[in-house]
Amino acid sequence: MAHLTQRRPENVSGDFYVDSTCIDCDTCRWMAPETFYEAGDQSAVHHQPTNEAERLRAMQALLACPTASIGTVEKPQDIKQVHHSFPIPITDRVYHCGYHAENSYGAASYLIQRAEGNVLVDSPRFAPPLVKRLEEMGGIRYLYLTHRDDVADHQKFHQHFGFDRILHQDEINRSTQNVEIQLSGIDPFELEPDLLIIPVPGHTKGHTVLLYNHTILFTGDHLAWSADFNHLYAFRKACWYSWTELIQSMKRLTRYSFEWVLPGHGRRYHGDRQTMAEQMQKCLVWMETQ
Repeated sequence: MAHLTQRRPENVSGDFYVDSTCIDCDTCRWMAPETFYEAGDQSAVHHQPTNEAERLRAMQALLACPTASIGTVEKPQDIKQVHHSFPIPITDRVYHCGYHAENSYGAASYLIQRAEGNVLVDSPRFAPPLVKRLEEMGGIRYLYLTHRDDVADHQKFHQHFGFDRILHQDEINRSTQNVEIQLSGIDPFELEPDLLIIPVPGHTKGHTVLLYNHTILFTGDHLAWSADFNHLYAFRKACWYSWTELIQSMKRLTRYSFEWVLPGHGRRYHGDRQTMAEQMQKCLVWMETQ
């Protein structure tokens, strides 16, 4: 938990604060931008919540913080209600799980609620309030893992729900060697009619993305929105395998039509299909100049 003795001086006065254990993962800043901002190489509070909606988002960011670096001076009385607000709806039957994990550097995970069986996209922390909510929402049929970095508490979730895990063979290590469905190659893999897994080597050798219902693309560390560049972008400074391969993967990805980009790291993006196609081309032009 956050400690007042480590409260950063960049915080404005008031109830919410960020302490010096912050790892600058950006989670709180995109979850509650009206409250949190970047100050140096960490987050801080620039505006205290002034209404119920702002407070809820700030509290959700507090619970999602992977290092428990956000605190309140006063003991929150609404903590149970905030726990119950997760997973947070994004669009029809797609949710942000919250409870980010430190060993995934604060990566976001998502839930797809489906009559044929729910899908967890990348692993959050194994937090009892979240586990209870996932049970109430129908459990988990698959845990789809985009790549090796964001597996977090996959084993604990597997032991609890008994689902099948999905990960590319090139991402397998000792902690994931027992994953039930291991993909190979770079050809797309249709898990079910509404779930298409597309290999996109680049960030890592076996990174994949998931296209749900021809509409929502879960991109892991492959693609996100950049407020600095004002367009979709790939992580040039965090490309651990091959930038050349990443460009080729992006070119193949332009063959698909979708309306949402939901990343593990970085900001979400939503637009109509034409706008998204234009953004993908803008991203490619940028990549090829790097």
